[in-house]
Amino acid sequence: MDSQAEGIRRGDRRALSRFLSRIESGDPTCEAALAALYPSTGHAQIAGITGPPGAGKSTLVAALTTELRQRGGTVAVLAIDPSSPLTGGALLGDRVRMQGVAQDPGVFVRSAGSRGATGGLSAFTLDAILALDAFGFDHILLETVGAGQGEVDVRHAVHSVVLVQPPGAGDAIQALKAGLLEIADIYVVNKADQPGAGLTAAELNTLLTLAPAEAWPPPVLLTTATAGDGMGPLADALSQHQAFLREAGRAQAWRRQQAAFHIRSVLQRRVLADLQRRLNSGSLLAQLAEDVCNGSTDPYAAAESVSIYHNAIEVH
Repeated sequence: MDSQAEGIRRGDRRALSRFLSRIESGDPTCEAALAALYPSTGHAQIAGITGPPGAGKSTLVAALTTELRQRGGTVAVLAIDPSSPLTGGALLGDRVRMQGVAQDPGVFVRSAGSRGATGGLSAFTLDAILALDAFGFDHILLETVGAGQGEVDVRHAVHSVVLVQPPGAGDAIQALKAGLLEIADIYVVNKADQPGAGLTAAELNTLLTLAPAEAWPPPVLLTTATAGDGMGPLADALSQHQAFLREAGRAQAWRRQQAAFHIRSVLQRRVLADLQRRLNSGSLLAQLAEDVCNGSTDPYAAAESVSIYHNAIEVH
């Protein structure tokens, strides 16, 4: 087995950090190591923290981490930061905001750039979660980019989705139509010490009464993460939702859904990597672009001429 994967099994944090760097860089040799680690996964409680910018997600994650540590669990935080569309670099501000909890030996904090991935996640998020789970953390908290209402992919990566909203969040009905509210298992109105928090919570509760009845009734919680207020009820809600998933085979159904999403992600990554190799080989892309410019072909015919389109698995 890969030496870093062996280190992960032994609880070596340095090996974990280096392996996560390899995953984020797109190192294809990680796949064999991840396959070997896969049987060691399935034990962590995985929660996704999503919501709009300014909701206080990072502060809430730090406060929730403190609460989970006080209850005796180990915690890994994976924070996805937006990447520059020009350089690919990420701000990685979450690591700065979580410096306090990161000093705890029972906490591991990792920031990763989204690198243009949509859905609020990084292209390698699922692989990173797999490695953190195999390491043996009790809780994995995934904080999404915070880009807005399109962050629905988090549903496939975690057991429980926590949607964080600030007071006076605006037209929550529009958000519901956009789909973001529909994926949440727990709703949190953060900054409850500010005006309008109670009204926002009431609006969310009203929307939930209008939605079709679900086996799991999503709670609406008020928190003030800067003071650590409301973290106990939030940790309780996550634990209760995990217990709910274990009932009547729901956890196994989620695992099948997550596995399907992971397979699709790996296929997409491989197909795109193969396409890039083919296009860059012998300046094929430059030649195709020249052919389009001089009128000898068009973009669609040029794309059709790339052989990968004739033999690649079509991934939706």
